[in-house]
This record gives sequence, C-alpha cells and structure tokens, in this order.
Amino acid sequence: MQDPLLPSDLGQAPQGPDRASADDGTAAKGGTRPSPRQAEPILRRDSEEASRALLQVQDLLRKHNLLIELAHRQDYGEGNDKHQLVEDLVERQSLNELRQKLDQLHSADVAYILEALPVDERLIVWDLVRADRDGEILLEASDGVRETLIASMDREELVGAVEQLDADEIADLAPDLPRDVVEEVRASLSLEEREQLRAAMSYPEDSVGARMDFDLVTVREDVSLETVLRYLRRFDELPGHTDQVFVVDRNDVLQGTLPLDRLLINEPDTLVKDVLRSDMLTLQALDDASEAAQAFERYDLVSAPVIDSHNRLIGRLTVDEVVDVIREEGEADLLSQAGLREEEDLFSNVWASARNRWPWLALNLCTAFFASRVIGGFEGVIERVVALAALMPIVAGIAGNSGNQTMTLIIRSLALGQVTTGNARRLLTKELAIAGLNGLAWGTIAGLLAWWLYSDTPHGLLLGALMALAMVLNLVVGALIGMAVPLGLQRLGRDPAMGSSVLLTFTTDSMGFFIFLGLATLMFR
Repeated sequence: MQDPLLPSDLGQAPQGPDRASADDGTAAKGGTRPSPRQAEPILRRDSEEASRALLQVQDLLRKHNLLIELAHRQDYGEGNDKHQLVEDLVERQSLNELRQKLDQLHSADVAYILEALPVDERLIVWDLVRADRDGEILLEASDGVRETLIASMDREELVGAVEQLDADEIADLAPDLPRDVVEEVRASLSLEEREQLRAAMSYPEDSVGARMDFDLVTVREDVSLETVLRYLRRFDELPGHTDQVFVVDRNDVLQGTLPLDRLLINEPDTLVKDVLRSDMLTLQALDDASEAAQAFERYDLVSAPVIDSHNRLIGRLTVDEVVDVIREEGEADLLSQAGLREEEDLFSNVWASARNRWPWLALNLCTAFFASRVIGGFEGVIERVVALAALMPIVAGIAGNSGNQTMTLIIRSLALGQVTTGNARRLLTKELAIAGLNGLAWGTIAGLLAWWLYSDTPHGLLLGALMALAMVLNLVVGALIGMAVPLGLQRLGRDPAMGSSVLLTFTTDSMGFFIFLGLATLMFR
C-alpha cells in the first residue's frame, strides 16, 4: 500500500509498480518487493487453450518415451559408451521441445496440465518448468497436486520459488511448506513485509483477511485530480485489478474511494474530496470470504477496501481472489455431497484415495443393510405378490431424484444467505406442496402403467393404486428430508452439503420400501 499522496510526493519517479522511492517522501507502505520473475507469455488465448495444451504435452511425452525406448534398443556392442551418449542426446532433444511448449503457457495452464498427468509424467514436466515460475504455478495448483510438487523439491528450490512471491501469496503457500523454508523466507523479507506475512497468516483460512491483497495505492482528499494523475504516471504499472484509488487521512483512516472513471472524466483542477465515493462497500478482515464473494457478485465489484475496527485501511480484496473462493466452495460442495472429505489428487496414492472414501462408504454399507432389513420384514407379502419386488425400486428412485432437487435448491439458497428463520416455514410448505403435486401427477402415471403391466393378474388394480399412493407419500418424505438435512447440518455448524446425498438416498430408500411394502401388507391381507 502506497503512502497517501501529498503534493510534495511528485519529486521523483517510483522505483517500480509497488514501491515509491525513499527519496520522494513516501515509505512504500504495504507495497511488495520488486520481483525478478518474468512476465507471463502474451499469447492469444481462448477457453480451449488449456485443453489443447494438455493434449500437446501428452503427445510430446509419448514421443519422448518412444524415442528413449528406441534408443535403448539400439545395439552398439558391448562396452560401447556410444549407447549412453545417444540416449542422453535423444532425451535432451525430446525434452527441449516439451520445455519450449511449457515456456509458452500461462502458469494456470501449466498447473492444469500437471493436475491431469500421472505422478511420474507430472514430475518430468515439473522439472522442465523454469525456476522463476515455480512459485506462481504452485499457487495455481490444487492442494493435492501442490503436495506432490513440493515433496519433489529440495530446500533451496523451495526457498527460491517462494522468495519471488508477495507476502499474501507466501501466506497462501505457507501451510504446505516445511517450517524451516517458511522461516528462511521470512528472514529474507523486509520488516514491513514480515508484518504483512504475519498478519495474513494470523487470519482464519476462510476469512477476508486470509485473502486480502496489501498491494494498493492511496491518496489524500485535499489534492487535485491532476496531482493524482501525475502521481499514477510515475508507476511502471499499477497493482492488478486497480479500478479505484483509496482515499485516506494522515492516520490511514478510510475516507472513500476514487474510481478511475471519475479521475479521468472530471476537470484536472477538481479536488479529490469533491468527487470521491463515500458510499463504498467495506469489508473487515474477519468477515467470511464466501459472504464477501456474494457481495462482489451482487454489486459487480472489482475490488473492495478491507478495514480494521478503527476504520483504518489495511488491504483490499480483489475479484481474482473472489473467483477462487467461489470455485473452491463449488468444488467443496460437490465433494461433500458425495461424502469426500477433501480435494483428491486425480492420480494420488491408491491407499490414500481409498481411505478418503471410506467414512461415507461405511455409512452407506450400514444404511444398505438397514434397508435390506426393512425389506426382510415384509418377506411374507413379497412371497404372495412377487410383482412387489419389481415395483418397489421405482418408488424409492423417483423420491430420491425429487428430494435431490429440493436439497440442491436449499443448499444453494443457504450458500447465498437467502434462507432465514423468517421464510423457512413458508419454503417448507411450498416444497411439500410441489412434492404432493408431483406425486399425484407421476404417481397416477406410474399407477396406470403398473395396472397395465399386471392387468392379467388378480392384483393388477390394487398394484396400480399402491404405486400411486406410495409415490405420493415418498415424494413428500423426499422433499422433507431434502430440506431437513442441509438445514440441520447448518444448525449444527457443519457444511450443509456434507454427505447430504448419502443421507437423502438412505432415507428415501428405507422409507420408500417401508411405505410401499407397509401399504402392500394392508392391501393384500
């Protein structure tokens, strides 16, 4: 964060995009160290670029393996050193083509490719990545893949990769790094950067503070727009996602924001205080990051100031971090619904992957045995009317699908903060009404089909009526469970999506069998 702009600040040009010269009266507050990292390749990209790059890299790896195998098969006679020399030359040439391809790709695309490769090929590709890009790619990679990449690097490589990152980026990687690496990197930082790193690491993982950026520009309200423009032109480049300049007083208390469009369209001699926005959205470091993401989506924000309890500006949250929050939450919800506890590397260790899936599989096994016991309790009626065994899965399956629709809607609404104690009862009434209406409609259709299929049996009409009634009741149960499970999990302080599909399937299966066979027992006495 740059010190607030003063008229006297216009003596010399800044030393870089993030730091003003010490000679011009500013103190580079909150700024980041100049980084030796090279700029990302500037290429024309589209949404399919990463997929095409993955196919090309896989093709180059296959070519590399084939050339090595052919060179290995060549017979140069015993004791001939030419064999090893040829293998080395072939390997060097084939890998050089792959290295050139990787140099052309964005760090995010390289991370995408690494996630899609088996571990042995992943490490070959990782060794070919330029060292100055290691840190950026580690930030882009998923947690599981990041662990394998870090495990393959020695201490010096890790220190070199992390030293090139900003304080907030180092904080993102710190939980996955060896402690001695973090301490060595911390020792190489300036006093201000160490304080930034300490602050970023002190906030909870799901808070705004853990996501905020310290790299921003501030000005005072008593300077003119011309002065601000002259000041901004002194930078080689502005911090990423700069859509506004923050206006603070001498104590860093936030006064408002100056959007760049207002800076450009107003007269140069206009004072900042006359055009600043004072109705901006502000965040606090301990605010929930997902709630901040909802605010960004609702108000179409690019950046927002982060303040402390005394209204002092301490950082900003930018849209790129918000996109990461939304993506990570979406992935976590998908995994939670399937009963997976954490993100899993596509090519992780078989034993580790199996253990990750055990808990909910164990619960599934218990619930399946429970459902089988429900069926076992009605063996007598099933023996008398064998058609029941063929029809009862239909009732359970339809109810499960209907309940899943309700549950998905509720989980989404909970994530957006739209379900409250004030509207939960009306929402429940609505979902039960929808389930009842769908049960009547599709239960009637299923009943007619069952009657038609078994019209030549003595129980055809009763089977049709049984299907219709059971489907109505079980769809209502599915809707009730589809709401109760996520709401109950949230009240217990857990993720509303955690294992919800497993619990819903268990309930609709068990209750579906019980309702269907229970009604059958009453009808076929």
